[in-house]
Amino acid sequence: MQRSDFRCFHRLRVRWAEVDMQKIVFNAHYLMYVDTAMSEYWRALALPYEASMLALGGEMYVKKATVEYHASARLDDTLDVGLKCARIGNSSCLFTAGIFCGDRLLISAELVYVFADPATQTSRPVPPALRAIFEGFEAGAEMAEVRTGDWNTLGRDAGRVRTDVFVHEQGIPAEVEADRHDISARHAVLYNRLGMPVAAGRLLQHAPGVGRIGRMAVDRSVRGAQWGRQLLDALVDAARARGDAEVQLHAQRSAEGFYRRAGFAVVGEPYEEAGIAHIAMARKL
Repeated sequence: MQRSDFRCFHRLRVRWAEVDMQKIVFNAHYLMYVDTAMSEYWRALALPYEASMLALGGEMYVKKATVEYHASARLDDTLDVGLKCARIGNSSCLFTAGIFCGDRLLISAELVYVFADPATQTSRPVPPALRAIFEGFEAGAEMAEVRTGDWNTLGRDAGRVRTDVFVHEQGIPAEVEADRHDISARHAVLYNRLGMPVAAGRLLQHAPGVGRIGRMAVDRSVRGAQWGRQLLDALVDAARARGDAEVQLHAQRSAEGFYRRAGFAVVGEPYEEAGIAHIAMARKL
């Protein structure tokens, strides 16, 4: 088992609470590390787990878990947990995992999941859509696509994502979140391979040659897996395609680093909007 066997990794650092008196990771925690990486795997598939299982009409249940110990992890080690779907049967899926410290394999593990009816917990065939997603991901396929269009085309899905993030999660009043600019804006929505919207944003014409990106929202369960960056890049490309020389945005301060990594720079002083700290940023095209 090598690092190159895996497309999905979750990085973590060994904590004090996870080690024994010799500062070696207690053996049961390795299975917890693998289970934590499973959440990262769902994010890499752009699948909000709860909503996706509801759409697929079942649940994934662990049937068997095995761990093989090759070497020990120690306090403050940085570990990379690789996870892949190695085999899909009629109702079961075999996931293999490798826990690495650098290039050294410390732990290998296998998890057998069974797709089942959540009410009776009796097995069901793995849905073709989920099978295709697993197989596609392991083959290197894209897990999501961005569609752009007007409010009439994308407004329902964009509004759903934005309401979940801004209204329900952040507590912004619904009458503040939605405004008259939605009708004239160019919208972008990122869809996973189940056709579910998981991220949304919009592009306004702020001034001749200047675009303004806003209402950037990513479903919290898949946040941190580069889906926001894919959406942002699509909006920047849309601004460039219509001839804009610059794009501006008003970023929440908690997301400032995200926009800096995408080439945006601060151009104003911090301010507060809807009770949340913001900063103006811009990027030349």
